[in-house]
Amino acid sequence: MVDTEDRPVLTGLIALVAVAAVIGIIGGLAALVGSKVLGLDGDTTASSAGSATSSGSLYLPEPTITSDTVVPESPASTTAAPVDPSDASSKEIELSAGQQSVSAMQQIDLTGSYPTGEGAILQVQRLEDGSWEDFPVTASVNNQTFSTYVQTGQTGENTFRVIDTDKDLVSNEVVVTVG
Repeated sequence: MVDTEDRPVLTGLIALVAVAAVIGIIGGLAALVGSKVLGLDGDTTASSAGSATSSGSLYLPEPTITSDTVVPESPASTTAAPVDPSDASSKEIELSAGQQSVSAMQQIDLTGSYPTGEGAILQVQRLEDGSWEDFPVTASVNNQTFSTYVQTGQTGENTFRVIDTDKDLVSNEVVVTVG
């Protein structure tokens, strides 16, 4: 028999391993029992809530057909006439450019307000050869305002606007000279 007083480090190491093994076994058993009690054992025929026929935790009702009638949000709302994008008096989206002239690829700050467009995503567009083309930039409306920036290497006058594609409502145009 080996005298343990001559090897205290070995004795301490063996005791440490034994304690760790006991704690691991107790922890594993506690996790196993806990998962069974909470219904996390993978058994779908019964759950801890006592439901005898539980087939899942999410219930989705069958879809139903609704009417096409649109209910006004408030009693005072009326049917609005179609918005003419060229009519400046009907514009709800106001756009402004932070710079009037920039170098090629310099940042152009576009900011504005859209009082009735909370949460809307606005698409930035640029006038190219007489038609409006989507620019690869969008802005979201938050607290009735929006802000974004664009960069372009196309020199000369660049005309920008933003459009709410859900409502087909456009802003005023801003012109920035690049070059």
